[in-house]
Amino acid sequence: MRHRVHGRKLGRTTAHRTALFRNQLTALFTHERIVTTVAKAKELRPLAERMVSLARTGSLPARRRVLTMVPDKLVVRRLFDEVAPRFVDRPGGYTRIVRIGKRHGDGAELALIEFVDYQPPKKGHGGEEAGKPSLMDRARGMFGARKGEGGGETEAPAGEAETLEAAPAGVEEEEAPLQDENGEVEEKPDSE
Repeated sequence: MRHRVHGRKLGRTTAHRTALFRNQLTALFTHERIVTTVAKAKELRPLAERMVSLARTGSLPARRRVLTMVPDKLVVRRLFDEVAPRFVDRPGGYTRIVRIGKRHGDGAELALIEFVDYQPPKKGHGGEEAGKPSLMDRARGMFGARKGEGGGETEAPAGEAETLEAAPAGVEEEEAPLQDENGEVEEKPDSE
């Protein structure tokens, strides 16, 4: 029986387990949210809470103690300057563990460990997640939305907005000058 045996071994040697937790602490303080197994999350949580409690004091000895577990100085600076001040009024319980289902490969139960005040970055507002549009967004831009969607007209994608200009006032739509990708007017070949 495992009476009064502290901690899970996780199938690793002591050095491997320590390295695993150091890497996970670094990732947690960098991204403020990581996905791991439930057993690893339960073992990581007390370490993370202890590091945040040390960082709340802001003293040099506390910084040195955190540096023994998190070797990256930039991450430790971020922990002391950005993360810990958010929890000054909170006496503990800085992280939460949320179960998110089983992993497809081996069926291990996965969990999300994150800070309780974590706010996901906004998409499309110049944040970290403002990258390329999804395939559906690009398809809607090319072919337009269905008649029932979006209330009628669709906007052209940002790249096509400059090239699709209105024709001059006296010119019909068929006789509008052709423009290439750079916006220059191309000569229309005479087919007569």
